[in-house]
Amino acid sequence: MSGSLPHPFDPLTAGEIELTAAVVGRAHGNVHFHVITAQEPRKAEMMAWLANPSHYSRPRRIAEVVVVVPRGKVFDGLVDLQSSHITKWEEVYGEQPILIVEELLGLEKACRKNAKVIEQCVLSGISKDEMHKVYADPWTISHDTRFGSGKRVHQALMYFRPNVDDCQYQYPLDFCPIYDPETQDIIAIDIPKIRRPLQRNKAINYHHLAVQEQGGYRNNLRPINIVQPEGVSFSVTGREVNWQNWTFHVGFNYREGIVINNITFKDKENVRPVFYRMSLAEMVVPYGNPEPPHHRKHAFDLGEYGAGYLSNSLALGCDCKGAIYYMDAYMPTQAGTARKIKNAICIHEEDDGILFKHTDFRDSSTIVTRARKLIVQHIFTAANYEYAVQWVFHQDGTIQPDIKLTGILNTYVLNPDEDTLGYGTQVHKGVNAHNHQHIFCLRINPCVDGPKNTVHMVDAVPSEAPVGSRDNLYGNAFYAKRTRFTTTGEAATDYNGDTSRTWDIVNENRLNEHSGKPVSYKLVSRDVPRLMPKEGSLVWKRAAFARHAVHVTKYADDQLWPAGNHVAQSSGEPSRGLSEWIGDGTESIENTDIVLWHTFGITHFPSPEDFPVMPAEPITLLLRPRHFFSSNPVMDVPPSYSITPSEVASGKGSFDATDRSHRVAVFFSRIGSAVMDIRPISMWRGTTDNYAYLVVDQQSKNAVIIDPANPPEVMVVLNDAIQKEGVTLIAILNTHHHWDHAGGNADLIAGLEKPELDVLGGEQCPRAVRCGRFFEGSAAEMHASLNERLAALPQDTLIYAMHRLRQMKDSFKSYVPAKM
Repeated sequence: MSGSLPHPFDPLTAGEIELTAAVVGRAHGNVHFHVITAQEPRKAEMMAWLANPSHYSRPRRIAEVVVVVPRGKVFDGLVDLQSSHITKWEEVYGEQPILIVEELLGLEKACRKNAKVIEQCVLSGISKDEMHKVYADPWTISHDTRFGSGKRVHQALMYFRPNVDDCQYQYPLDFCPIYDPETQDIIAIDIPKIRRPLQRNKAINYHHLAVQEQGGYRNNLRPINIVQPEGVSFSVTGREVNWQNWTFHVGFNYREGIVINNITFKDKENVRPVFYRMSLAEMVVPYGNPEPPHHRKHAFDLGEYGAGYLSNSLALGCDCKGAIYYMDAYMPTQAGTARKIKNAICIHEEDDGILFKHTDFRDSSTIVTRARKLIVQHIFTAANYEYAVQWVFHQDGTIQPDIKLTGILNTYVLNPDEDTLGYGTQVHKGVNAHNHQHIFCLRINPCVDGPKNTVHMVDAVPSEAPVGSRDNLYGNAFYAKRTRFTTTGEAATDYNGDTSRTWDIVNENRLNEHSGKPVSYKLVSRDVPRLMPKEGSLVWKRAAFARHAVHVTKYADDQLWPAGNHVAQSSGEPSRGLSEWIGDGTESIENTDIVLWHTFGITHFPSPEDFPVMPAEPITLLLRPRHFFSSNPVMDVPPSYSITPSEVASGKGSFDATDRSHRVAVFFSRIGSAVMDIRPISMWRGTTDNYAYLVVDQQSKNAVIIDPANPPEVMVVLNDAIQKEGVTLIAILNTHHHWDHAGGNADLIAGLEKPELDVLGGEQCPRAVRCGRFFEGSAAEMHASLNERLAALPQDTLIYAMHRLRQMKDSFKSYVPAKM
């Protein structure tokens, strides 16, 4: 490799992906790439390098690969990107790798042309000439004893679209083809005992054309605009983010999507480590209908499909709103080329309500401070469902992993008057949505003031002392009962809402100066359902991570995937991943480098309100500092309003830190609902058609001035309004695509003697010289512009027409040398 190396935590670049594929291709010929990703740096090497990069060697860039070769053999490999050599190449027996896009697309094509599938479609009520309206959602088959784990097969969930804009999930079919991706053919079709023909009922669709036909959209919504005229409060260097004392690295891979590394918090002048690595490591979605083939429906969307592979390209104003910083992602194709996902990650700030507030009823002293949060987000689509994964950072040291579930229910056809037997709900006529769960596994490698941590389980319990006793006379005593985990077996625990159970990640080597208790981060999570499939079931065996809410293991470099490295078609015999690492449960997890695995999620009993598209359902958990700081860490956040008892008593003014941009936002929010006086101000009277505009809110008397290009004329009108009407100018607004119009802002601010005045507008076009500088004005002004300023530029200067000259560029070019 040439050039500067990426940060060791960075995902592979497009060039690194294609270099890896080239190295493998030279050695092994034509293969199908299922994985090309950066190997996680060895932690000991990485920690040493982070602590002293000038002294310790930089961790090497290693690419992990998983390939399928002809005849279906699977290989795991490692490629050293600095030497372009393969350092590991091992055949994988009895396991199948993650699905890839090319396989998913091939399945639907195979279904549409297969004679037996066409036959089943005809039996369902679909004519042969409607086969282009048949759709197949590709799913892993979970595990089927007919094929085992050695033969790679997928199942197809079948649907129909009467019209191209219809939602296929309203028209499910009752049979399930089995697809062989090696031969690209259908090798079996599973047919239920009870046949259910296609129900051609009237569609209810969610696209805008359908909504307009069904009555249209609400017309009483007014815009909510997120405006940061002075820019954002975070910075990004490479992939390292700095915001409100937080510093962390944002990674991304094919399986987990976002990975947050090396998370630190600056506590006054002390930069304190908090977490080494956090990610969403796995999930499983078991369905509750026992009728075949639905017993096979329990997708591991990360291990079998990959959150990174399924990621959306995010759009401003839709997926993310406000001032956004985006990061792209690169994923490998089957052929080993790099596929770009533009805007795979968005980073932005949001207002978060009140950070803290208190009003003293005795003296009316008050303080209120507003909060903001930083969100790092990606969204992936797994067939019918969408998952928005957010890592939310708060100013007080809290980290809030959020997941929002939306998209469309997985559906099955329902006969008229058929009983769902409690395993599903008819959400639309002829449409059965089955009960299911969404179970997620969060992988947390803590570094709370250092790598040696321990986990305590904390339960709120009443005092053991009986009511009426000396120690509990009135019976109201309760306390936090702490259970310290010493082994992996002890740590396998469940949530208990009766005791408000939480788990503390503790550094027992560091004590809080006031409480005397060890510094810690508390896991607060209440959306923790029990895994519904019974012990011994296929899901229970394959998804061992979902058996308990919390597991704790000792850190090991390659223990990343709680359901195993290769999840597709695994039998669960033996259970892979987390259950292997826990073993007999005797390994010590005291005061050492640990990983906490947290399982959380929801149990979903569908209803008609979830159809045809589901309102987003949030799942939230918190990682909160406890005994970590010496006091409230956000008292230095500027308050919105504060007045002390002495200021109240003396009648002095308060400390009003409501920023000026807030007043401006309030002003513009009133446009359309308040009485606004708009006054045109002619500039360069008699020589041009240029106008500035003074806009006055008649209720508040706040005003903005728009495009004040000629301050002497604007000042006359403005001073008159200020002196005679009590108008308060709160902002200058520039509407031009180039900044400061013709240069009037600075002169106006100086004339008003208001240096604090807000100036709002768009971004300056790079290298634009502003109108009124070359080709506007009097003959004398234009002569000076052309002969003194333009002619003085170097001969190799390139000039482009802007503004109105864009419409005149052809004639403009005819009057100037070709080089210009």
